[in-house]
Formats: sequence, structure tokens, C-alpha cells
Amino acid sequence: MNTLVQKQTQENIIVNTDCSFDGVILIVDDNPTNLSVLSIALKGAGYKTRVAMDGVSAIEQVQEDPPALILLDVQMPGINGFETCMKLKANPVTQDIPVIFITASVDLDQKVKGLSVGAVDYITKPFQQEEVLARVKVHLELRFLTKKVQEQAIALREANQELHRLANLDGLTAVANRRRFDEYLDQEWRRSQREQNSLALILCDIDYFKNYNDYYGHQAGDVCLKRVAQAIDDCLKRPADLVTRYGGEEFAIILPNTSSEGAVHVAQLIQTTIRQLSIPHHHSLVSSFVTLSLGVSSQVPNAELDAHALVATTDKALYISKAEGRNTYHLEC
Repeated sequence: MNTLVQKQTQENIIVNTDCSFDGVILIVDDNPTNLSVLSIALKGAGYKTRVAMDGVSAIEQVQEDPPALILLDVQMPGINGFETCMKLKANPVTQDIPVIFITASVDLDQKVKGLSVGAVDYITKPFQQEEVLARVKVHLELRFLTKKVQEQAIALREANQELHRLANLDGLTAVANRRRFDEYLDQEWRRSQREQNSLALILCDIDYFKNYNDYYGHQAGDVCLKRVAQAIDDCLKRPADLVTRYGGEEFAIILPNTSSEGAVHVAQLIQTTIRQLSIPHHHSLVSSFVTLSLGVSSQVPNAELDAHALVATTDKALYISKAEGRNTYHLEC
């Protein structure tokens, strides 16, 4: 059936001394002699092997414990090698395992068929030991390199995602930064314009924060900013809502698909939550605790305006709330 000689001495076997491979090669053949000879050759080269004598048991083994590579005989009882390979390639769990067909046929159409159903290579009987080991080594190395490239691609994608997250994060308060505000507001403005939904914006300013810093010190001021930012963030219940540090002691909250009434409700909730923090502010002119002034606006975007119009209207509302004595909110439509 083949020209591998079981009496061949160990010295004649190609040993892959640099092989870092620690997986298993599955040999599938209904001929016990072939299984034995291939196992001996592969084990002599430092590989671990398992065997199966038909396609059904091979598929079961692969699903339970996927090998690193499969040597698959074409002619077998029950489902043949082609059908076995097709079933393995149709399964997302096993589709990436390289399959090398072993066959006595030299027919070109058979080889083309094998490659078309997903095999990576062909070994023709009677096979030579050196050829078997060389092809196995090549395809194991290719799989190793492919997995490394895939792992590196995943790591690179994750790193890029983290860089993007950090680029859009305020380093002090851990909420989104001004860059993210500009990007997200423009995105939601265009989306709301397409869908003709309301887009709301809240601008809020910590009252007399300069006095706070002057009296308590900048480190205490940083702690205050962090607590206020977190409290505002806790008030937002929907994934699309976004709090950003707009600048200094000023925060901006973008509320997609939110009416004026809904925006006012969020503004009131924010004021209540900040009040409940009870952060002492003895040099405030409106309260003995830290308070906020808020400007609120909601618009349905149209083609004649851009997102700057919403910012300008909301900023005007914030100015009015300060002019009215602070520690309050004002809605500007």
C-alpha cells in the first residue's frame, strides 16, 4: 500500500528539533497499517497523534477536541474523505483546521475536487516519509503564522479602540472630552435631522468655582470636578446620552431624541443629585454647598442650521440662568 518501511532506523527520520508545536495531528484512515506507519513517522518527528478509522468518528473527535492538523484518507467506508472535509469546513469551530488529503489516486480531477472542498494539500500513495513530514511541517507553520497574524490583528484593533477611547476621554474627570463633544454632537445633529427627532443639549457650570479653588485649593477643586462629573453621568439612563467636560468647570450633556420637557427633567435630576452630594462651598454666594447653573435647549435640526445653533441657544440659556441668580436652570427654545 505504501513505501514507508517500518524497519527504517530512527536515524533516517527527519526530526523537527526546533518545533514549538504542542498540538495534535489527527490521522483518519480505514487501513490500520497506514495509521500505524504514519503515527510512527510523526511521533518520531516529535508530533503527537490521534487516529480515527472513519469520517463519522473523525468529525466527533474534531468537535470534542480540535487537532492542529488532519491527515485524511479519501477512500473510506461510510462518508468518504471529501464529505468529511466538507462537514468540517461547514462548522465554524472546525473550519480553520488544515486538512491534507491522502489518496492513491493520481487523477487531477480528484485533486482539484479535494482542494475545492477545503483541503490545503494532497499526499499521494505510495507516500514517502520525507514528503509527509515536510508537508505537515509546512502547513503547521503556516497555521501558526496565520494564528499569529490574526492575534496581532485583534491586538492591534483593541489597541486602536483603546487609543480612540483615551483620545476622547477627559483625563481628570473620566467623562468624554471636548473633542468627543464636538464629534458626537455633529453626529447626532445629522442623525436627528435625517430622522426629524428632537436633539437636546444641557450646558451646566459649577457656581463660583473660582472661589472654590481659591479657598479649598486646586487639588480639592479637582476632586470636586470628579464628583460632579460622576454625579451627572449617574443621572443619564440611556446609552445614547453623553456627558462631556466642555471646559474648565463646565459640563455639557447631549440628549438624543429628547424633547424640551425631557431635557428639563434631566436638568432637574442633575440639580437634585448635585445638591445631595452636599459638597461644602463656603465661598459660594448662592449656597453653602456646591451648586450648578444650567442652560437647556431642544431642537429638531433642519438643513438651514447646524449644531452650532443648538450650542448658541443653550449657551444663551446658561447665561440667563446665571443672570437670574445661579443655582437654577433656564430653558431656551
